Amino acid sequence: MGNTNTKPFGVKDKIGYMCGDIANDFTFIFASSYVMVFYTKVMGVSAGMVGTMFLLARCLDAFTDIGMGRIVDNSKPTKNGRIRPWILRMCAFVALASFMMYQSFLVDAPYAAKVAYMFITYILWGSIFYTSVNIPYGSMASVISSEPKDRSSLSVFRSLGGTLAGILIGMLAPMVVYYTDEAGNKVVSASKISMIAGIFSVLAVICYLLCYMLTTERVAYVPKPDVQKKTFGQTVSALFSSRSLMGLILSAVLLLLASLMSQGINQYLFADYFKNTAALSVYSLLMLPCVLVLSAVSTKLAVKYGKKECSLIGMFISAGLYFIIGVLHVKNVWLFVGLAFLAMIGMYFFQMQCWALVTDVIDDMEVKNHTRADGTVYSFARKIGQAIAGGLSGWALGWIGYDELATSQTQEVANGIYNLSTFFPAIIYALCGLALLLIYPLSKAKVEANVKELES
Repeated sequence: MGNTNTKPFGVKDKIGYMCGDIANDFTFIFASSYVMVFYTKVMGVSAGMVGTMFLLARCLDAFTDIGMGRIVDNSKPTKNGRIRPWILRMCAFVALASFMMYQSFLVDAPYAAKVAYMFITYILWGSIFYTSVNIPYGSMASVISSEPKDRSSLSVFRSLGGTLAGILIGMLAPMVVYYTDEAGNKVVSASKISMIAGIFSVLAVICYLLCYMLTTERVAYVPKPDVQKKTFGQTVSALFSSRSLMGLILSAVLLLLASLMSQGINQYLFADYFKNTAALSVYSLLMLPCVLVLSAVSTKLAVKYGKKECSLIGMFISAGLYFIIGVLHVKNVWLFVGLAFLAMIGMYFFQMQCWALVTDVIDDMEVKNHTRADGTVYSFARKIGQAIAGGLSGWALGWIGYDELATSQTQEVANGIYNLSTFFPAIIYALCGLALLLIYPLSKAKVEANVKELES
C-alpha cells in the first residue's frame, strides 16, 4: 500500500537511486574487471584458480543473498524506512573490504598464502559485505514507488548510475594501472592498482550516503492477516513455481554471463591482443553517449511498447552485431571500438529495464501468492550468472593457454582472447533474447493488469 504522508516521487529519488548503483559498481565493476588481472599479472596466481574462487564465492552468495533477502523482508519499519537504513549501516564495511583485496604485500609469499588471502578477502567483500548492502539496495525500487512508470524510470537511472561508474573506472583505471615496459608490453603496477582501489572505495561511501539521503520509502507492505508467514523452504518453492521469476532469472543470468565475461576478458583483449590499453579507456568512454541516448528514450519506448517487447529485440540486435565482429576478426583497435559501440546499444536497452522487470515479477508473485518477498526475489535474479561468468572467465583463459607469468602472450592465445570477447557474447545475447521471448510471460498487457489488481 502507499504512504500518503510522504513527499511525492521525483527527481531526488531518481538521482539518489542512481547514486546507489554508482556506489555498488565502484567496487563491483572494478572487481569484475581487475581482480583477476591483479592476481594473475601481479600476484602470479593462475587464471584457473581465480576462476574457481569466483565460482565458489558466487555459490556461497546464493546462501548469503537469500539470508540477507529474508532479513530485509522481515526488517521492522523505522522513521527512516524499512530498507534504506541498511545502506547506512553497511556502506563503510563493503568499501574497506574492497580496498583490502588489492594489497600486494604477499607478492613474494608462498603460493598457498597468496591463494588463501585472495579467497578470504574476496569472500568477505562479495559474499558478506557487498551482499549486505546490495540486496537492500535492489529491494528499494519496489518501496520507493508503486507506479510502473516510476519504477521503469528508477531502472533507467540505476542502469545510468552503473554505466557512469563503469565509464569512470574504464577511463581512469587503464591509464593508472598499466605501464609500458621496454619491450612494448603492457604491465600492471601493483602500487597503483591498490591506490585506485582505495580511491574508488572512498567514492563508493560518498555515493551510498547520497543514496540514503535523497531517496524516500513510500510503499509499506502489510501482510494479509489470513496468510501465514512462509518458511524458508516454502519461500524457495514459491520462487521456483513462478514462470515470471524463472524467465527473469534465466535472462538476467545470461545478461550477467556475457557482461561479466566481457568485463574480465576485455582487459586481456586490449592488453594482449591489441596491445593498446589507451583504446580501452576510449571504449569505456563511448558507453556514455550510448547510455545518454537510451536513458532519454528507453522509458518512453517501454511504456508504449512494453519492457519485455523492447528488451528482447535489443538482445537479438546485439547478438547479430557481435557475431559479425567475430567473423571479421578485426585487427585495427579503433575499428573494433566503433563496431563494439554499435553492438552494445541493444544490450544496454535490456540492461536499463532489467531492474524494472524485477519489480514487475515481485508484483506478479504478490498477485498470485498474496505475499511480497522483495529482497528474496531480487537475490535470486543475480548470482547464478555471476558464478558461471566468474568461473568461465578464469577457466577460459586457461583453456586457450594463457600464461600468467609471461609478459607477452603467443599469437594463438591472443586470437583465442579475441574469439572469447566476440563469439561468446553473440551466443549468450541470442539465448537471452530467446528466454525473454519464450519463457518470460509479463508482457505489457499483463503488467498493467497486475498493477490494477494490486490497486484494487
